[in-house]
Amino acid sequence: MASSCKVLILFIVIMFIGSSNAQLSTNYYSKSCKHLFSTVKSVVSAAVSKERRMGASLLRLHFHDCFVNGCDGSILLDDTSNFTGEKNANPNQNSVRGFNVIDDIKAAVEKLCPGVVSCADILTMASRESVVLLGGPKWKVPLGRRDARTASQSAANNNIPPPTASLAKLIASYRAQGLSKNDMVALSGAHTIGLATCANFRTRIYNESNIDRSFAAQKQSKCPRASGSGDNNLAPLDFQTPNSFDNNYYKLLVSKKGLLHSDQQLFNGGSTDSQVRRYAKNPNLFNADFVKAMIKMGNIRPLTGSKGEIRKKCGRVN
Repeated sequence: MASSCKVLILFIVIMFIGSSNAQLSTNYYSKSCKHLFSTVKSVVSAAVSKERRMGASLLRLHFHDCFVNGCDGSILLDDTSNFTGEKNANPNQNSVRGFNVIDDIKAAVEKLCPGVVSCADILTMASRESVVLLGGPKWKVPLGRRDARTASQSAANNNIPPPTASLAKLIASYRAQGLSKNDMVALSGAHTIGLATCANFRTRIYNESNIDRSFAAQKQSKCPRASGSGDNNLAPLDFQTPNSFDNNYYKLLVSKKGLLHSDQQLFNGGSTDSQVRRYAKNPNLFNADFVKAMIKMGNIRPLTGSKGEIRKKCGRVN
């Protein structure tokens, strides 16, 4: 009897998970907005051509959206006199960027097919295009998300793992979103592109021992020891191929050249060392696992059907 109950509970859980994503489809807009993908690609391509860093920024924006109550575009909402959004949460304030590019995509898409495509879907597509434009893998994006009417600054503060996170904290943060330890290691490979501020890696380059000394000295030249001095100075997360989406991030971790504390935690004598080594040796394996993890992350608690709305402007509810 107990075993039958367990089977029934498992069936219900599977049905619940499946139903929450049932309306996401890779051809969701095939009839309602035929030139959607080319329109998104055009705007993202122009933005990334102008500033290569923007590709990483759009990818990070998607990640920070999905980790706060699901991939619902809540991170895009502006604060108002009676509404507190997520833009000024600790992990986001003066950090996340690319909102102007999302607004540009939305404006172009609204001209093409007004009131059809959500900001949440635009953000998801923009992150995929960014990866592809920087040399990474291409995949079909499940679509059909709707936009949230609410946001949660407290959830943003609590759910997004900080650059000081331990391996245990990283694993727990991802598991809370339904993502596995393997998903976490694969998604961390997004740090093959993008930049970090001195304030976020100062402690690592001055105080930690699991770091290549010449690498630390190089970073110290642009990031003074004293807090408040050069806090906003930038350094690439992958200093060898900072504008290419590849597996070099993992090679750097094996060489103890991870820029952030949380990066090097993936290769520090713990349970993820072997996966980092595999990705460092096999870029195709990394690409395949990254795609699977991105699709899985993009499916975190989407609003579908009659839930939420299709915003006319991404920065405010209708």
